[in-house]
Amino acid sequence: MERIAVIDFETTGISPGAGCRATEVAVVMLERGRIVERYQSLMNAGVPVPAFVAGLTGITTAMLRSAPPVDQVMNEVAEFVGSTPLLAHNAAFDQKFWDYELSRIGRSRSQAFACSLLLSRRLLPAAPNHKLGTLTRWAALPDTGTAHRAMADAEMAANLLQHLAGVLRQSHGVQQLSHELLCRLQKTPAAKVRETLARYN
Repeated sequence: MERIAVIDFETTGISPGAGCRATEVAVVMLERGRIVERYQSLMNAGVPVPAFVAGLTGITTAMLRSAPPVDQVMNEVAEFVGSTPLLAHNAAFDQKFWDYELSRIGRSRSQAFACSLLLSRRLLPAAPNHKLGTLTRWAALPDTGTAHRAMADAEMAANLLQHLAGVLRQSHGVQQLSHELLCRLQKTPAAKVRETLARYN
């Protein structure tokens, strides 16, 4: 599998804007089946963290006061990722914040996002649900630490991608897994996955 950047944001809410910003970002670089590099940082966007979000993530407004400025972190993580293809679990969420925070510093995304949530719905129909923590436990994947912190969640998503790659190899005969194929599969109706993969092989 080609090099893929697996990303996760923690935020103050669900839709980016003046009152809803990123608080933490983590990226793990997955290459040839293993994590080879990592980036993680809290970031201070000057927005308070709601109490229910602090309870969920453990990230508080006080913690962010000593964090580096959001512009600095986004420039660093954008340089770290470069043009590497991206993946996230529930990528629609992370993509919104990636694009929003990059736009604020005059940068833009050039590569597509693959989504391990959409892929798991197509490749793991027997799973009880497709939440990242549930899939991690169901597939007996490694415990990466506290859920709802960016690095732990990015590593969980990377492990899930490895599991999905194994399913594609063992159940569908896919030997050369590309980011392009992942992006194509996540848009394929579940009933047509086998047909799509048969054509790919």
